Amino acid sequence: MRCFVFVLFIALGACTPEQKSVSNERSSIEGTWQLLSAENITGEDTVFTDYTIGMKGIKMINQNYFAFFQHDLTKGTDSLNIKYGSGSGSYSYMDGHYIENLEYCTARQWEGNTFEFELTIKGDTLIQEGKEKIEALGVDRIIRETYVKLD
Repeated sequence: MRCFVFVLFIALGACTPEQKSVSNERSSIEGTWQLLSAENITGEDTVFTDYTIGMKGIKMINQNYFAFFQHDLTKGTDSLNIKYGSGSGSYSYMDGHYIENLEYCTARQWEGNTFEFELTIKGDTLIQEGKEKIEALGVDRIIRETYVKLD
């Protein structure tokens, strides 16, 4: 019996570091991130958006969910540049592979879709890169977003 308890104790101890590692990795992406820029690449066309001029974007990631918000800084007074968008849902993250399950979105036709990205964190900067593909909407592009951590 003592041998069984000893083996069980050793086995449980061996599992603990892996659980902490996954928890620590996940906590590295948790927080509030400000969107600095985005590149949308469709075929050979690349559209670059600087989110530090005229608009602001935020992404918040907690233990189980993400949410993003973007809006123009003119408070809707410039009718040519009115912009507001938001979305939220659950996510999974392991070894730099980040999957968003978009449950809520101001662009309602995007709801219910899943998007896979690779995340790279360098200091206080997060780079999210992956493919957005929704056949029904004709969306098929690579997106690369750069964020800076606010908290």
